[in-house]
Amino acid sequence: MFMKYWLTSLLCAIGLFLASQEKSSTDSYFDLNYFSGNIVLHNNDILHLISGHPEGVILSWNKKTFGTKDWQQRFNYPDYGASFSYQDLKNNILGNNFGLYAHYNFYFFNRHLMLRIGQGIAYTTNPYDRFENHRNIAFGSRLLSSTYLMINYKKERLFDRFGLQAGFSLIHYSNANVKAPNTSINTIAFNLGLNYNIDERDSEYIDNLSDEKFTESIKYNLAFRTGINQSDIIGSGQFPFYVLSAYADKRLNHVSAIQLGADVFFSNFLKELIYFRSVSFPEENLSGDEDFKRVGVFVGHELFINKMSLETQLGYYVYYPFDFEGRTYIRIGLKRYFGKKVFGAITLKSHGAKAEAVEFGLGVRL
Repeated sequence: MFMKYWLTSLLCAIGLFLASQEKSSTDSYFDLNYFSGNIVLHNNDILHLISGHPEGVILSWNKKTFGTKDWQQRFNYPDYGASFSYQDLKNNILGNNFGLYAHYNFYFFNRHLMLRIGQGIAYTTNPYDRFENHRNIAFGSRLLSSTYLMINYKKERLFDRFGLQAGFSLIHYSNANVKAPNTSINTIAFNLGLNYNIDERDSEYIDNLSDEKFTESIKYNLAFRTGINQSDIIGSGQFPFYVLSAYADKRLNHVSAIQLGADVFFSNFLKELIYFRSVSFPEENLSGDEDFKRVGVFVGHELFINKMSLETQLGYYVYYPFDFEGRTYIRIGLKRYFGKKVFGAITLKSHGAKAEAVEFGLGVRL
């Protein structure tokens, strides 16, 4: 009954928005997806939090592209837009989550198969509390980082401007160890939805992409990243961290580049963790004075989409005085270029599936 209320309310909101639009072309559409599925048991510690089949809705506004810029043609005319989500996790301990995302839609198989990648921030109604909700080890804070993937078979304009779509979604929530606890939650769900085109007809696709080969010399990058995080020990405190990165990249073509570089990590939460373990676990023979700094080398790839890019890196610590989650690490995230040289970045650093930090960065490409 509650879900029906949400669906009705959101449909009314779409109707009110459409009624206010002018007759000029917008090249945009809405879609509304209902989903229901299961929480993935990726960690036995969250077994007590899986008690039902989570359900919710995702409402999205999408802006179509038709090739007016070269990058749109290279990626088969993707959409970009914004999404709002509501999810009932079917567990009083977990509560409900609300999310706000930016997303891209990529198309395959004559534009019938759509892959959506969304990244944003979520709000959870019932996070961990030492006294009131100590069993919620999934979310240690109200604000969470959230990513969702959606793959849909999609047909537009089946009934006037209305179309249908159906497929599967993966929704991830985590605060990336900004505050403990943080075991995170992943939902795999089936989704069914409607799409509505605001315009009577679509614009024409432009196909005039040049076959000219793209070349560029090796570029050198410097980046500074920072944020706050905490060890897995609840109550151990949040501390700032700093990362200095230097790397070279070589563009292979218009959309891809490979990277080789090094990171220096100043992770202050490790100071507290080293001291804690030296006092609490004398059998580990820690003095408490071990160096908290780490140095890593990495290889990476960058996928360029307009002024944005998706960055993935695999690293290995060459200086590693204190053992924390293993010697390999992964970084994945988004960069935004401001001109040709300066960029900002939001990246997630993890050891396998275990997140260490969300990094906010600023850099220069020379």
